[in-house]
Amino acid sequence: MTGTETPTHCPYCALQCGMSLRPVAGPEVAEVVERTGFPVNRGALCGKGRSAPAVLRRGVRLTSPLVRRRPGGELEEAGWDEALGRIAGGLGGVRAAHGADAVGVFGGGGLTNEKAYALGKFARVVLGTSQIDYNGRFCMSSAAAAHQRAFGLDRGLPFPLEDIPRTGCVILVGSNLAETMPPALRYLTELKANGGRLIVIDPRRTRTAEQADLHLAPRPGTDLALALGMVHLVVAEGRVDEEFVRARTRGWEEARAGAMAHWPELVERICGVPVARLREAVELFCGAESGMVLTARGPEQQAKGTDTVGAWINFCLATGRAGRPLSGYGCLTGQGNGQGGREHGQKADQLPGYRKLTDPAARRHVAEVWGVDPESLPGPGRSAYELLDALGQDVRALLVMGSNPVVSAPHASHVERRLASLDFLAVADVVLSETAALADVVLPVTQWAEESGTTTNLEGRVVLRRRALDPPEGVRSDLEVLHALAGLLGHGKGFPADPAEVFEELRRASAGGAADYAGITYERIAAEDGVFWPCPDADHPGTPRLFLDRFATEDGRASFVPVVHRAAAEETDREYPVVLTTGRVVAQYQSGAQTRRVDELNAAAPGPFVELHPRLAERIGVAEGEPVAVTSRRGRAVAPARITGAIRADTVFMPFHWPGEGRANTLTNPALDPVSRMPEFKVCAVRLEAAR
Repeated sequence: MTGTETPTHCPYCALQCGMSLRPVAGPEVAEVVERTGFPVNRGALCGKGRSAPAVLRRGVRLTSPLVRRRPGGELEEAGWDEALGRIAGGLGGVRAAHGADAVGVFGGGGLTNEKAYALGKFARVVLGTSQIDYNGRFCMSSAAAAHQRAFGLDRGLPFPLEDIPRTGCVILVGSNLAETMPPALRYLTELKANGGRLIVIDPRRTRTAEQADLHLAPRPGTDLALALGMVHLVVAEGRVDEEFVRARTRGWEEARAGAMAHWPELVERICGVPVARLREAVELFCGAESGMVLTARGPEQQAKGTDTVGAWINFCLATGRAGRPLSGYGCLTGQGNGQGGREHGQKADQLPGYRKLTDPAARRHVAEVWGVDPESLPGPGRSAYELLDALGQDVRALLVMGSNPVVSAPHASHVERRLASLDFLAVADVVLSETAALADVVLPVTQWAEESGTTTNLEGRVVLRRRALDPPEGVRSDLEVLHALAGLLGHGKGFPADPAEVFEELRRASAGGAADYAGITYERIAAEDGVFWPCPDADHPGTPRLFLDRFATEDGRASFVPVVHRAAAEETDREYPVVLTTGRVVAQYQSGAQTRRVDELNAAAPGPFVELHPRLAERIGVAEGEPVAVTSRRGRAVAPARITGAIRADTVFMPFHWPGEGRANTLTNPALDPVSRMPEFKVCAVRLEAAR
């Protein structure tokens, strides 16, 4: 394909920054052009976005199917007919021998809405399995569960990003926007320029925390106590918005009683944050006319993540900072389509439109769109980690699309062994990821620039990625793969390969659901810079701001949820005396499967490291750059020391983008939140030693 610039969106994080692509001659295939008119990023892009076309080059990405023709043999190039036939035979054979639930499907938060929808339909209609989930479970599932409990609806941000600079105070909890979503940092810069205040809560003094008026550095795993302590202070200092609580909420007395058990001095002992700093935070937030609390993976990726987010929502409700202009609680979704990916059926317990799989009316509606008997639809399946843990046992065959759990899952060495124990594994991906390298069949699929489709960003804005380039010969789209596999498995109709046709069906399936896309079309998205759901019909303007009139509950009131602090699933002790927390760096993304193949990004972030305080480094006898062995109850990782006073002395940090010896997720704890089933990535006990 040649021609002029094509407007599209970055393939990485949930900002879904606008950009344009211009085809060029030579190995680079395309260049990125700023798209200043798109409101989310206004032309700004991080290094990942600017270099995204590098992954499209031959020699970097897959261009031919690969098959393993004998057990223990190497992956070899094959034709599409052989590869698809092997997948159909592998999945169908296991299903015939062991039942439908012996076949699993594991999706990705980067798949477009069309692909997520088709994958969920394929699992439930073609395979008949309940065993489907996706890596978005590891993203904002705790915040989603807390949203549902409090507000009756889950959308990352209930307001557009443009509202952030106009509020009075922002509390940013466990987010390092400067590295995870660099173009979004401008909203915080503008907030301060407008006279607003910024409070950052993070155990590390990150580049984002350096921008704050106040930085609180709690011990990892104690965010719940900190939030409860701040609710306590709101009550004790007479700062509760009694009128708002009375008119628009329910359950305050029970939540209030739970918070009052967390007096400030107790919270200081738990978190390590001085009482004076807690009081200052409450003063800054309540002293402003409006305010927002934004959380990210820090408080959410814990075995008590849902309750932790719930405590911050209680804080917003008690102070009247929800359901009002320029105020509210929001979650900074991480993955490119983490929001849309769960709205349309990729998650174990949901049907399209954010419908509950256990709701008879929801089952009837979606079954009618799909042309199947509602009774034929399986019930809810296992969550992501539970599905991975069952591989090679209850689940004997797996189809993976757009995910790399060998690097991204907790207790990753265990997950790697489980994947290797399968009777059959098929992976569809752009590159030969660490997970694809274990597969029996690998399918090369198109990248974002080579296909059209919608994604839903963290604001709930549905945007359109447009096809700008022709894929290399031998590469097909995920929708073409599902179309072909459905046909081979006896379903010749119902799985179109055209994304526009899939989206039309998605609109019908979502109609009347919580995430209603019925009024959204490709044409509207193009004309309006995206459309905010819910949008139930063509005349509806979309909904950029939720809850201003009522919350999405039966009576329109928000629910306080009573919560109390509890310890992390794994506390430090004499054998494992240090807390490990994990996260991202600006030049890499998620499991690194794509970004680790870009020279520019590797030059900026070539490998893993262990960030530790000078006192801790002195205690174990390591200098800057020397190898450090980090050991947990699950395994051992080794990476160079990065010594800094910007982290607590009882805490170490490792980024999770790399496989091999420095794989951070070898160490992490798969303990699950009882509500969201989120693993406890952010807190585990470790010991350190020099690894010379």
